[in-house]
Amino acid sequence: MYEEPYRWVEAVGNRRQYLDEQFKQGSPVVALTYEGGILLATVSKGTPKLYEIYDRLALGGMGHPTDLEKLRFSLLEMAHVEGFNRSPSDVTGSRLVKYGIAPVIKQAFEEVYKAPFIVRILVAELGQKPEKDALLTINYDGTFEEMTGCAVLAATPAAQTKMTAYLKAQMPATLSLEQALDLTLRAWAIGSLAHQQEEAEQQAATEPQASGTASAAAAIPSADVLMEHVRSIAGGRTLECAVLERQAPGTSKYRSLKPADLSRLLPKALQSVVAN
Repeated sequence: MYEEPYRWVEAVGNRRQYLDEQFKQGSPVVALTYEGGILLATVSKGTPKLYEIYDRLALGGMGHPTDLEKLRFSLLEMAHVEGFNRSPSDVTGSRLVKYGIAPVIKQAFEEVYKAPFIVRILVAELGQKPEKDALLTINYDGTFEEMTGCAVLAATPAAQTKMTAYLKAQMPATLSLEQALDLTLRAWAIGSLAHQQEEAEQQAATEPQASGTASAAAAIPSADVLMEHVRSIAGGRTLECAVLERQAPGTSKYRSLKPADLSRLLPKALQSVVAN
């Protein structure tokens, strides 16, 4: 029946609704450029969400772990084949996304008889100069967006819009790694709280007697409140942070931030997270 155009459109609409539901419990991912490179951060439940792809490329993702792993290996293979057949300088995030995984994700999404990829992906590319740094996000339907300065993945478009607006409003011209980490975690908290607010509003809509209790959380919380939210969530999970460092020796610029790094960089309010 999906051969009929309107049936196909209906099936795609149902698929979007299904996929949107799948991301409701996902942890946001934030990428931010700073004076020494690009920082990526998220809070995971144990399965890693940040990876090195190639010398100057990193990946962050949310969604089903199996789908994320499958696409990560596809990116790894494409990057190394490209680097071997051409040259490492020809391996760019833009090429891998536009000619690599975005068409694959789009095709899987539109083939309504098959299972789609339950993933949202962020690719960070470190340039030779700061102005050449690039960030790309790919949605579950294969649509992608190129950004500079900052990029986020979130459970819903509304949460993503809030996080991006907060980052752009708070981001100074230059950031140290410590400042970038602080801002990145606050943006993560914005996304996490926005998702909680949306859930509360949906619940209130189904319970008329409780209406009027959910809209009060529209204002952006203070930095202290945001950090307290990160501490409360990250206490039972893993605070995952990685950088692409422009001045790092060797060809690989990717480095995961270890507990010793985080102890030095994190605000005092989050030191207990590292200790755990």
